[in-house]
Amino acid sequence: MKKILVLCTGNSCRSIIAEGLINHLAKGKYEAVSAGSHPAGYVHPKSLDVLKSHGIEMREARSKSWDEFANDKFNLVITVCDEAASETCPAFPGNFKKLHWSTPDPAKAAGIEIEIDSAFDSAYRLLKKHIENELL
Repeated sequence: MKKILVLCTGNSCRSIIAEGLINHLAKGKYEAVSAGSHPAGYVHPKSLDVLKSHGIEMREARSKSWDEFANDKFNLVITVCDEAASETCPAFPGNFKKLHWSTPDPAKAAGIEIEIDSAFDSAYRLLKKHIENELL
């Protein structure tokens, strides 16, 4: 099974959604974990809500630093925010492929609840499309 690390800045929304999607859609082919360069310290509840609305449960989700995985070997490292893509990542061991899936931050959405929910669903759909087109 190939290992994937999904990186974002805060590891509270996009990378969490991507981790859940990869582990759900590519079960047995890939195992994904996620982390952030500057972890928020919490998982945005709407990230878990959008996953749950599509039948994906992430009971153990938590915001964590990419330093936690500094000694782990990955086959693939995916950045899902432009900020993380431009940062200098820790030197992960091994020879891994890098991908960047620019995804707008749904946590920055403003307005009424339906507009905020729509931003999270848009991020979910965009990440799902990348996974289906590039990993499966």
